[in-house]
Amino acid sequence: MGLLSFLRSNSAWLSAGALLTFLSSFGQTFFISVFAGRIREDFGLSLGDWGLIYTVGTGASAVVMVWAGALTDRFRARTLAVGVLTALALACVGMSLATSAAALTFVIFLLRFTGQGMTSHIAIVAMSRWFVASRGRALSIATMGFAIGEAFLPLIFVSLLATAQWRMLWSASALAVMVGLAIVLLLLRQERTPQSAEESDSALGMEARHWTRGEAMRHWLFWLMIPVVSGPPAFVTTFFFHQVYFTEVKGWELIEQVSLYPAYTLFALLTVFAWGATLDRTGTGRLLPFAYLPIAVAFALFGTAQSLPAVAVGLGFMAVTVGAQSTLPMAFWAEFFGTRHIGSIKAAAAAAMVMGSALGPGVTGVLIDAGVGIQTLYLGISGWFLIASAAMWIGMKRARALLPRRAGA
Repeated sequence: MGLLSFLRSNSAWLSAGALLTFLSSFGQTFFISVFAGRIREDFGLSLGDWGLIYTVGTGASAVVMVWAGALTDRFRARTLAVGVLTALALACVGMSLATSAAALTFVIFLLRFTGQGMTSHIAIVAMSRWFVASRGRALSIATMGFAIGEAFLPLIFVSLLATAQWRMLWSASALAVMVGLAIVLLLLRQERTPQSAEESDSALGMEARHWTRGEAMRHWLFWLMIPVVSGPPAFVTTFFFHQVYFTEVKGWELIEQVSLYPAYTLFALLTVFAWGATLDRTGTGRLLPFAYLPIAVAFALFGTAQSLPAVAVGLGFMAVTVGAQSTLPMAFWAEFFGTRHIGSIKAAAAAAMVMGSALGPGVTGVLIDAGVGIQTLYLGISGWFLIASAAMWIGMKRARALLPRRAGA
């Protein structure tokens, strides 16, 4: 099926997926961190304090994700979206009203759990289950919402902060989430379950069977995958979380750096489609070991950059891996472990990724308070990705041999 025919035939479901990933932006670090300076000022927090609050809230959301993520194996996306997006809107309202560090920690938990965690999880699991032969294309299109949110929301809200009170902007965000929920419900009036039920039974994993979450988590491949897939959530989160401090160290204005994000996101979006098209032809096993090398280059550049053009080049390299992260890991769990229990398996992986996004800002915030330079930290992150990629290359050679012939060919 050609791309245009595919889009026409599946426009409602693909649009719902893209809208869900866009709405997850209100719980993503790139959005929350726009307000970091105002939050720290109002609450009297150091970088380490703010990082610790973020780590505790995000870490708690990762724990809850292990249980809540499995709900996608039991309930329709439309049903789950109602509860999750309503809770996300309430979290935005909570941010506008929080007055204590304890309340702020709870609000961060709720934003991260409902936004970064469950809203994106519902979208990605739905795409992985509804589409098999075109899974790469479906994931590429659905994850456009991430790219659009990342490109435009920081720029819009940084501009609005010049004239509007930051708490009012969080109230406006709550309204945007509720409008989005109404549109999602319209798009999913008829969910793509008849086809998905038939297709999901045929999408077997290694050893030509469907793996349960317990079986997957006892397999060496699951744990080999975790350092790779948790790296971008941990360290891209770290980059955006510390963007205010990073610009202060480098000596340019936040708005100057934020103005680079639309181009970064456009490039990431282009790479999403490139990875998705390649994925449908070759599978994830051959792609994963190489997908995380560009971000190693990116953080090496961030660590040594002395000008905005150097940061722009680094963002370009980071975009290549972000594009891969938007499609490859989601397809990996279905390809290697089957689709029958994909919601619960991906929930465990998502919990690890959310925990990574919790530890990244917290650990680096403490290290910065202790006197470690952010440039040194970014060079260390570059080394992390080089080591993880080498380990994944070795593991994938062995794991591909366990796939059914149709997937491993």
